[in-house]
Amino acid sequence: MSVRLDSDKDTGVAVVTLDRPARLNALDLEAVRELKDVWRELRFDDSVRAVVLTGAGQRAFCTGLDRDAVVPQPNSPYMQDDPLLTVGPKANDLWKPVVAAVEGMACGGAFYLLGECEFVVAGANAVFFDPHTTYGMVSAYESVLLAQRMPYGEVARMMLMGTAERISARRAFDVGLVSELTDTGGASAAAVACAAVVAGYPAAGVQGTVRALWAAKEAARAMGFAQAPHLISLGNLPSEEQAELFAARSAAEPRVR
Repeated sequence: MSVRLDSDKDTGVAVVTLDRPARLNALDLEAVRELKDVWRELRFDDSVRAVVLTGAGQRAFCTGLDRDAVVPQPNSPYMQDDPLLTVGPKANDLWKPVVAAVEGMACGGAFYLLGECEFVVAGANAVFFDPHTTYGMVSAYESVLLAQRMPYGEVARMMLMGTAERISARRAFDVGLVSELTDTGGASAAAVACAAVVAGYPAAGVQGTVRALWAAKEAARAMGFAQAPHLISLGNLPSEEQAELFAARSAAEPRVR
């Protein structure tokens, strides 16, 4: 299994762990299916009233879609299949609060998940970046999601700088992407502590609040997502050219700010 689910019936908190540390918790198609199944299972488990989402190990929370994943695409600029569009809790109609605990790298498709969590707790070693532009791809869905969590200039810089630059946990905290910083290795425990507090409140009020918060930004997100397929079709290099850029990537250490 690529996704672990551990529930504490006493606290009402479930911990969902992306468990592919050897692949930096990148999501292959099987992991995507497992994660969707977990969200749907949690919808029906009334003993779980709050959720923590994290990644196994200290190297990465998640690095997005596994580069070895093969996703066939229709031969049309009007139709795209993006498996990560339905990987998050909100996309699976889960309105229980989800807190993300980030250690190490969170990049690319990880923002599909972070964009659907209520807030983010990060260890001091966490870094955030988006590699799309470096490898000839449009960062569309990720940009829309992060534009609702960070100042425009910060999102634009992250997306346009690609792999040349990473945002530190401290900078992410300063600009509002992260709500709490911990020592390295402490993000999960801190996120569980927050989730336990929320899980102790009456569930109907909590879930209604989650739904109201999401409604506040739902319309803008829908409009942004509606443009994404066309921008990706127009702007993405062919997959073989993307692969060439990836193979020729620089070994230089990125700047962390």
